[in-house]
Amino acid sequence: MLVHIVADHPNKISDLRPLFGSRHVITSTLLYGKDRLPQDCDAMIAAADLRNAENIAALKTVSTAFKSARRKVFVVDQKARLDAAQAYALGATHVLFNPVNQPTLLAALGGPGKPPEPAGDADRVAREAALEGAVCLDSMFSRVATGQQVDAAEAKRAAAKIADAVGENGFTHWLETVRRHHEGTYQHCLLVTGTAAAFGLSLGLARADLERLSTAAMFHDVGKAKIPSAVLDKPGRLDDRERALIETHAAAGYDALKGAGGISPEILDAVRHHHEYLDGSGYPDRLSAADIADLVRVLTISDIFSALIEDRRYKPPMSRAQAFDILTGMQDKLEMPLVTAFKSVALNR
Repeated sequence: MLVHIVADHPNKISDLRPLFGSRHVITSTLLYGKDRLPQDCDAMIAAADLRNAENIAALKTVSTAFKSARRKVFVVDQKARLDAAQAYALGATHVLFNPVNQPTLLAALGGPGKPPEPAGDADRVAREAALEGAVCLDSMFSRVATGQQVDAAEAKRAAAKIADAVGENGFTHWLETVRRHHEGTYQHCLLVTGTAAAFGLSLGLARADLERLSTAAMFHDVGKAKIPSAVLDKPGRLDDRERALIETHAAAGYDALKGAGGISPEILDAVRHHHEYLDGSGYPDRLSAADIADLVRVLTISDIFSALIEDRRYKPPMSRAQAFDILTGMQDKLEMPLVTAFKSVALNR
């Protein structure tokens, strides 16, 4: 296998070269070097700081040059969702975090990985919208975790870009893009935003209402910034204490956002009440049908559907048809005319 390493510092190349087995032919260049890039490589290894804008611009060019490579493995220094999101947006099939060991690297070169990116403007638009959304979520969650006010304008811009991407390229394309590039809580928030946007478009909502719905979806789980990651990312069933802790996130998100400027009462209501059910069995306020706003009802359906189809490390995604069947079985909890209207989004859009 011919493997080419491109890095922003010679030491990174020196660290990686000894990790390869004897069946690999290794070539290398510096990211800003003048050497010609080899043709027809089986794999590319990129080792660079993805917080550096110049590196990102250079790696876009490099990744395009290696578009035929079956593996594009990015090795990054910061073990952060944002770095992984950036790497996948640049075309990575695998993302590894330093320090890298030999078994992990060889597995990335030989394992199935994520599928290579298809070309085209639709993919670029979706990747850029997903990346901007992930950057916004990273900032929002960090601010809430540290008691700072969120940037409402940033969230509105990211939500609008996601809605535009869904409107231009379809809901299925958005799902595929998010699943390919994002994971965990960020994947869920991006899926909910795209699902809500698709639902709003199918309902023919006015632009202002669609913007409120999409922005509420971006904000809806921000209270999870207050929940320990060990509970959020726990594989398997939560115990009673953990479940009670998770159920504090809706009110926590509301409390974190209510003092920020530029967030409408309708959006705050959706953040606080997106887990309320028509039969009064939801949380945090045990609202019943007459007290639950239309925006909340639409967001709740989008949230449940997205949670069922998201791709988690410990649980494969449910099919869209199976997820929709579960929604139709929640007759006492969800507004059935809205669930029926959602069918075109869930199954066809």
